[in-house]
Amino acid sequence: MRKKIAVIQMDLAFGQPEQNMTKVKQQITHLMSGQADQPDIIVLPELWTTGYDLSRLDEIADPDGTQTQAVISALAQQFHVNIVAGSIAQKTERGIFNTLTVFNRSGEKVGEYSKLHLIRLMEEEKYLTPGNQMGLFSLDEIPCAGLICYDIRFPEWVRKHVLEGAQILFVPAEWPLVRLPHWRSLLIARAIENQCYVVACNRVGQDPNNEFAGHSMIIDPWGEVLAEADQSERTLLAEIDTDLVFQVRQKIPIFEDRRPEFY
Repeated sequence: MRKKIAVIQMDLAFGQPEQNMTKVKQQITHLMSGQADQPDIIVLPELWTTGYDLSRLDEIADPDGTQTQAVISALAQQFHVNIVAGSIAQKTERGIFNTLTVFNRSGEKVGEYSKLHLIRLMEEEKYLTPGNQMGLFSLDEIPCAGLICYDIRFPEWVRKHVLEGAQILFVPAEWPLVRLPHWRSLLIARAIENQCYVVACNRVGQDPNNEFAGHSMIIDPWGEVLAEADQSERTLLAEIDTDLVFQVRQKIPIFEDRRPEFY
């Protein structure tokens, strides 16, 4: 099954949800209005409403994600496009979560995942509550999974989703420039070892504490990079074919050759 993917790599206004919301609406509207060959799936980065303004999340996080989800749902329905809506700071009675949501072409929410692994290096554990569920969902009948940034350093967590059927892994991120080599290597490794597509959307620009790497990527099940951005704002486009997932797994049947009783 062939699908066209659009990854919106963008800079974010630090701690300014309304400004970032306006920008995302403009980006998606421009993409869907000006693209002759329109994408089937649009992907946004991690914490795109607030950036890493963690100390103010109690003030600026979206209560239950209500406002953000309404906007993304309306855009998905208006343009008849699937949207992997990156992640946002979502304030709930149980805490503030770094939560990814997914909407289908009808504007229905079909997936939600809160980041399981919080990165101490960026002090997430001080302000965020970790999730406790998997990130599985389907788009146009394709089994998919969502992971968030630091999650890609945990191959056992990624593999669990693929064993449940995921053929495409979506990875919204705010990955710093100083660890760009890790970003590229980990994403390519996750694609190769799981024989699936990896679609990763990173942000660009700076905040008071970090410079971000960009280099959003779309990687096929052989580990071949189909498209890669630089460190500028841009929309990355590529076509994938999920039939390749099955071809690669037949060629090198790692899932049949696993011996999990020894792991």
